[in-house]
Amino acid sequence: MPLDVILLVLFGALLHATWNAIVKAGSDKSLDAALISAGGAVSALPFLAFLPLPQNAAWPFIGASAILQFVYFQLVAAAYRAGDIGLVYPLMRGCAPLLIAATSGVVLREDLSGAALAGVMTISAGVLTLALEARRGSDRAVVLSIANAFVIACYTYVDGIGARLSGNAVSYTLWMSLLPPVLLFGWAASRRGSQAVLRHVRRNWWRGLIGGAGSIASYGLALWAMTKAPVATIAALRETAIVFALVISVAVFKEKAGAWRYVAGVVIAAGVLVLRLA
Repeated sequence: MPLDVILLVLFGALLHATWNAIVKAGSDKSLDAALISAGGAVSALPFLAFLPLPQNAAWPFIGASAILQFVYFQLVAAAYRAGDIGLVYPLMRGCAPLLIAATSGVVLREDLSGAALAGVMTISAGVLTLALEARRGSDRAVVLSIANAFVIACYTYVDGIGARLSGNAVSYTLWMSLLPPVLLFGWAASRRGSQAVLRHVRRNWWRGLIGGAGSIASYGLALWAMTKAPVATIAALRETAIVFALVISVAVFKEKAGAWRYVAGVVIAAGVLVLRLA
């Protein structure tokens, strides 16, 4: 895989870990997730006038992606309420590339080389290793995390195909970001009342703007990379975000990191090296 693709996806992984940390640190995870989604849409708006519209064939995928992103953000918030990030994040992010690697040959007719498949499996093994260190969890957290892994796999396929059909991966990403916050805030207002939602937005808008810009940039880089390399390998490479999440957890949240976290970091790094050589 070209070095420039790897480096840009790794940068996107750093941004992904950062916005997840913002959600985890927030006082209201559901509304913070909605704010992140809205921040991505606000960040996208200024650039839409300078980019071509996606090709007609891509619009059904943009609609399907919006629905899947709505489900994804709801499950992220629910899973973080039910269990520790050390269990939830690795399960969500580690199972998804395994699902994609196992099915991409059927769905996308993409055959991975032996080295690429080894890299995907190594990265996934490293991410899942982090679950061994989880100190708190529940059956509900495990079920929600695995369910979200299926959602992640689904929207990865939808967006990977949609970005290719759109003619411009950046344009696809920005248009795709507009509908999910409408669904998320509409749902929140119907369940909790518009006044409660507005109060949270006034107090925490900056979280959404910072995290949303990072979220849309991260995913845009991944979708661009999916036009240059197999979807399964890019999906696995994105999960190096867990290494950045480890650094953030120790440096920012002052969490204690056990041996399994460092073992996982080495395994993930080895997987990235294998993909580079594939």
